[in-house]
Amino acid sequence: MIIGYPQNAGMTTRLLRVAAYAVCTRGDDVLMARYLPPVGGPYWTLPGGKVEHAEDPYRAVIREVAEETGYQVRVERLLGVDSRVRLTVWGRPDTEQHSIGVFYRVKITGGELSNEVDGSTDLAQWIPRAEIHKLERAQLVDTALELDRLEPVTGHVEGRPDSALLHR
Repeated sequence: MIIGYPQNAGMTTRLLRVAAYAVCTRGDDVLMARYLPPVGGPYWTLPGGKVEHAEDPYRAVIREVAEETGYQVRVERLLGVDSRVRLTVWGRPDTEQHSIGVFYRVKITGGELSNEVDGSTDLAQWIPRAEIHKLERAQLVDTALELDRLEPVTGHVEGRPDSALLHR
């Protein structure tokens, strides 16, 4: 959810966005979704998205995976939380967005791979882990895969870039 906190005239608008994302693997493949941003071209991300008002992130990730991929999933493990601030959001000037991402490892329990219709994504696909670095993708993909690989006790990885996208 994005919540606006306007400040005095001429000051930066602050937005808080909390989202939950799934790391779902099948062998060496990772389940990904192609995101359609309000501005700019599509890029790859993990299934997931905003946590609705009064929704638990745990429930949000289950709902988002179903919406974006057609799969029903079970949460296996909390991987961690990532927090970052960017100065602009989709080209809106004078906006500072604080994004908090909650990452879970999930396992498919049912459903069939399908694409979201009229949503924030348009394609769900299994992508070989070795090919992900070649994709234009959200920064959160690398953060989540690092959390999945390392399983840090703190649930945090240092040194992630602040930009929203990684272009390859």
